[in-house]
Amino acid sequence: MVNAGKDQASVFEPSAPYAIEVKDVNVSYGTSRAVLDVSLKIPEHTIVALIGPSGCGKSTLLRSMNRMNDFVSSAKVTGEILFRGSNIYADDADPVLLRRQIGMVFQKPNPFPTSIRKNITWGPGINGFQGDYNKLVESSLRRAALWDEVAGKLGESGLALSGGQQQRLCIARAIAMDPDVILMDEPCSALDPGSTLKIENLLLELKERFTIVIVTHNMQQARRVSDYTAFMYQGELVEFGPTDGVFETPKQELTRDYVSGRFG
Repeated sequence: MVNAGKDQASVFEPSAPYAIEVKDVNVSYGTSRAVLDVSLKIPEHTIVALIGPSGCGKSTLLRSMNRMNDFVSSAKVTGEILFRGSNIYADDADPVLLRRQIGMVFQKPNPFPTSIRKNITWGPGINGFQGDYNKLVESSLRRAALWDEVAGKLGESGLALSGGQQQRLCIARAIAMDPDVILMDEPCSALDPGSTLKIENLLLELKERFTIVIVTHNMQQARRVSDYTAFMYQGELVEFGPTDGVFETPKQELTRDYVSGRFG
């Protein structure tokens, strides 16, 4: 395989307003470069899938969008990532505030070891929420398609839920912070097909309110849920555009080889 190279990449230019703009971003861990000169625009109220083989930089790129890489001492990010027009890596940017506006759901469900209710209320509580907690809990769980399954056991531990329910609880927890963007790093990789279907149906509903960026190894999932797809290879963005186009009429040979299963 030959890397497409930045100068050959096919990058679609969305006409709709965008929530996040990535501009010439590089991410390295020590001397190892994980993301190389990536630029793309993520339109509001859409689902954008990041695909590519393991180690291609897609999760690193995702984590750079709300500065989760700050927690890795060897990580260095250059370039700009604009959220609502402001560079999130500017000297005066507040990463704590940023993570309230750009939430994150991880690959493995990680509910807090406390009650279902406390999983929802803890974040808003420490951030000064002054509203009705009962309404907050119900609305968050309803948005995450979990209310009907847990309404009668809000005092029970979130760890007692099934894996799929735990992941939806984590999504509800993110929703409770009322973010603008939700980042998801392979949220279905540890789930059974039934739970995966529930999460995918949920994503399609949530994009009416949120912008969602999802990393997935499941190309069928990318086709089912995303509006736009970005294909990465060896740290570079090879192709970005409407999902149907990326999968059915890719502009890059490398993209065509990957989505057709010739490697990966």
